[in-house]
Amino acid sequence: MSVLRPQDQLPGLNAATILLVGKEDALLQPLADSMLKEDCASTLRVHLAHSLPLPSDVNRPRIDLIVFVVNLHSKYSLQNVEESLRHVDATFFLGKVGFLVTGAGRDSHCSVHRNSVLKLARAYRSPLLFCDLEVEGFRVTMAQRLVRMLQICAGHVPGVSALNLLSLMRSSENPCLEDL
Repeated sequence: MSVLRPQDQLPGLNAATILLVGKEDALLQPLADSMLKEDCASTLRVHLAHSLPLPSDVNRPRIDLIVFVVNLHSKYSLQNVEESLRHVDATFFLGKVGFLVTGAGRDSHCSVHRNSVLKLARAYRSPLLFCDLEVEGFRVTMAQRLVRMLQICAGHVPGVSALNLLSLMRSSENPCLEDL
C-alpha cells in the first residue's frame, strides 16, 4: 500500500500543486478550471483523483495541498474519502489537508449528514469548507480561496505557513472539547 507523503518529491521552483480527491468529475473539473484562471504568481498545477492511493509515478510533482471533496448527496462520496484518508501520511495533516463539502444547499436531498463530515474534519484537525460547486459564483469564490490556501501551503506567502493557516481557519464558534 502506497502512502502519500508531503516530502516524496522536491518542491518545484515557484510551483504549487493541489490534489482534489473526489468522485464527482462534473463538479471537480469546473473547480479546477476556475482555479487555473486565477491570477497567481506561482505556476499552478491542479490534479484530480477519484481516490487514493495514486498510481506510483516518479514524474508526479510534489503535492502541496490535498482537498477531499465530499458530496452530501452521495454516501459513496464520504466512504471514498474515508478510505482514501488511510493513504495519506500523518505529516500531511499539519495544515496541508482540507475538506470541501458540496451539496449543502439542498438539505432535502442529502444522503450524508453534515455532522459526519464535521466529525471527520475535527478528527483529522483539518479545515472544513462548504460550497455549492454547481453555482458558478460560489465555485469561483472557492477557487480563489483554494488558490490562496495553496500558495500558503507551498510556502509562497512570506510570514505565513501551513500551520499558521490551520490555526487561522479553526472555527472559534465551535471549538473541539479537547481544545477547551
